[in-house]
Amino acid sequence: MSHATRLLFAYLGVTLIWATTPLAIQWGTLDTSFDFAAMSRMVIGMCCALLLIGLMRVPLPRHRRALASYTVAGLGQFLAMYGVYWAAQRIDSGLMSVIFGLSPLVTSLMASLWLGEKLLNLPRLLGMLLGLVGLGVIFGDGALLLEPGMLPGITVLLLGVLLHAASLVGLKYIADDSPPLATTTGALLVATPLFLLAWWLGGGTWPATYSWRGGLSILYLGVFGSVLGFALYYFIVRHMASERVALILVITPIAALFVGWQFNDEALPATAWIGGALISGGLLLHVRGSRAGRLEGRGRGLSKPPLARPHS
Repeated sequence: MSHATRLLFAYLGVTLIWATTPLAIQWGTLDTSFDFAAMSRMVIGMCCALLLIGLMRVPLPRHRRALASYTVAGLGQFLAMYGVYWAAQRIDSGLMSVIFGLSPLVTSLMASLWLGEKLLNLPRLLGMLLGLVGLGVIFGDGALLLEPGMLPGITVLLLGVLLHAASLVGLKYIADDSPPLATTTGALLVATPLFLLAWWLGGGTWPATYSWRGGLSILYLGVFGSVLGFALYYFIVRHMASERVALILVITPIAALFVGWQFNDEALPATAWIGGALISGGLLLHVRGSRAGRLEGRGRGLSKPPLARPHS
C-alpha cells in the first residue's frame, strides 16, 4: 500500500471515528449509568495505550514538563469527558457534536488572551462570530430548550467545551516535546483513576443487564475513540497540510447530525441543522484564518505553528 493510500485511509478513519463518537457515547449509556460507561471506556483505552507503547517501544518520559503535560491533559480529559457523558443522557448525539465543534474557536480565543498569541485575524474573528450566531440559533429555539433536560445538558456541554479548550491551551503553554502517543497514554493514566473514583463515589454499581449494542459501543470508544483515533490523527498531522487536517473539524458536526438521524432516529428541528451549518461555516472561516495567519507569519520570518486541537 502506497503512502498516499495509507494517508487517505487514515484521514477517512479519523473523520469516521469522530463523526460516530457522539452516537457511540449515547449508546454506551443506554443500559447503565453514565459514569460506568465513561469509566469502562477509559480503562479499556488506558490498557490499549499501554499495550501500544509497549509494542512500539515508545518511551514514556517522566521529566517535569512531561508530568505537567500528563496532568493538564488528564484533568482536562476527565472534566470535559465527564460532562459530555452526563449530557449524553439528555441531548441527541448530533447536537452534542455540533456544540463541541465550537472548541477550536474557543481554544483560539483563550490562546490569544492567555498566551498573547496573535491568532485573531479577520477571518478567525468572523468565524467566531458565525459560530456564536449558530449557537444563538440553537438556543433561540424555545421548543428545543423546553425538552426535558435539554437546557442543563447544553449548559454542561458548553462548560465541557471551555474546560477542554483550557487544557489544550495549558498544553501549549507547557510545550512538552514528548511523543504524542506518550502524552495520550500519560493523560489516560491521570484521567482513568479519576473516572474510577467518580464511578465509586456515584455508587459503584454494575449494570444488571447489558446489551450487545451498549457493550460494543464502549469497546469501540475505548479502542478506536481513545487510542486509534489519536494515533491516526497524529499520523495525518505529520504528513498532511494543516488546512486539510482542520477540515475534519468542519465536516464532523454535520456528519454526526446525519449519523444520529440515520441510525438513531434523531428528529432534530430545522434550527439545529441551521445552527450546525453556521458553526461549521465558522470553523471553515477559522481554518482559512489559520492559513492566512501562517502565510503572513512566514512573510515576517516567523515559524510558530498554529494551536492544534485533537478531538476528544
